[in-house]
Amino acid sequence: MVIKKLTIKNDTKILIDINFKIQNSLALVGQSGSGKSLTLKALLGMLPKNLTKELLYDADFELIAGESVAFVPQNPFTALSPLTKINKQFFISKTKQIELFDSVGLDKTLLERFPPELSGGQLQRVVIAMALEKNPKLLMLDEPTTALDGETKRLIISLLKELQIKMDFKMLFVTHDINSAKDLCEDICVIKDGAIVEDGRMSQILQHPKEKYTQTLIEASFANREFRK
Repeated sequence: MVIKKLTIKNDTKILIDINFKIQNSLALVGQSGSGKSLTLKALLGMLPKNLTKELLYDADFELIAGESVAFVPQNPFTALSPLTKINKQFFISKTKQIELFDSVGLDKTLLERFPPELSGGQLQRVVIAMALEKNPKLLMLDEPTTALDGETKRLIISLLKELQIKMDFKMLFVTHDINSAKDLCEDICVIKDGAIVEDGRMSQILQHPKEKYTQTLIEASFANREFRK
């Protein structure tokens, strides 16, 4: 899937000729305000049409909600209705719900619970299961591990890797934390002030960043530098 050109320009928001290819799994990384969430919103069709100046993508990338593209938001607590049982928030059969719960490592009894009764890690798995209802071609994830502790982060990353192999979808992983993406994504794009400043294979960028900005992001994401050796 190729994003050929994405441009947004006004007084407060800007993206400059954003383009990238999602071959398998791509991390879009940048600091707060860099334009990564704006890029995601533009791709999801969440911005006013008069704001998006140009949005070109190749033929196999069709923005059909729940069909070709699915979305996992940053905060699962706000993605679900707290007053509705989880099984009532799916749009598929009970049998399919149980299958998806099994695929994300959740017990089927949780389908009868209300969201506030589940932990943050369990709720993130619920949201991932919902995103996979219709077997999307592309899964977009907006900082899906930010609110989780270290161990739960690792479990969610491992789960996403397993699901990608099993269900054969591509991933766009939007994050400020390279450490969260390094074990999941093969490729990386680094965004700053609405423009891509560096891109390439994840392993190559981690070991030999060309931009000082990228180096700063790497240093902020890792407590030690052993991976650079």
